[in-house]
Amino acid sequence: MSDPSSSRRGAFIVFEGLDRCGKSTQVSKLVERLEREGRKARLQKFPDRTTAIGKMIDAYLQSKAEMDDHAIHLLFSANRWECAAAIKKDLESGITVIADRYAFSGIAFSAAKGLPFDFCLQPDTSLPLPDLTLYLTLPQEVASQRSQFGEERYETISMQQATREQFALVAQQVTSRHGESKWTQVDASGTIEQVADRIWGLVGEIADGIEGDIGRLWV
Repeated sequence: MSDPSSSRRGAFIVFEGLDRCGKSTQVSKLVERLEREGRKARLQKFPDRTTAIGKMIDAYLQSKAEMDDHAIHLLFSANRWECAAAIKKDLESGITVIADRYAFSGIAFSAAKGLPFDFCLQPDTSLPLPDLTLYLTLPQEVASQRSQFGEERYETISMQQATREQFALVAQQVTSRHGESKWTQVDASGTIEQVADRIWGLVGEIADGIEGDIGRLWV
């Protein structure tokens, strides 16, 4: 008898949130836990600073280069498109892809700088749609006291507050266009283990694979 799980594709799970809320730590913890339990999973960081476009973004984020706000927004989107085919291929092969940031960060940070919200949405139309986005929340006074806060361009209190407001608008877009189940807020306070357990409880059965095609963002 054939294994029914073999017809399932991998899940696409995205972690979002403001800087220093613990995203990268929790992404790594989830990938490790999935692999430990014998499930195929991989990490996808955005921006992917290893590509040609990613290197330009890295220089900008470290304030080593200046760029027009519209141009850097489009570069962030182009960086996601560079990785889109590989994400789809892995999902179709049954690999769960865990992303540290995605299009939603691009929209929130650019809109926080004053770019039109609709303009910020458009370049990512038709990217692979995450099956679940986990939005980690942490009081700003806690995040700003963590080590390395302030080392990159967007890590200021005013920018983080403006971005928090835009993330709320992004969440409305995701849930209204794609359904309430696609976006979940996660309390990121407490120990690393406590937050990891919270996340594991939310990931649930989708870690075993998903029936159906990969959706398209904003479509």
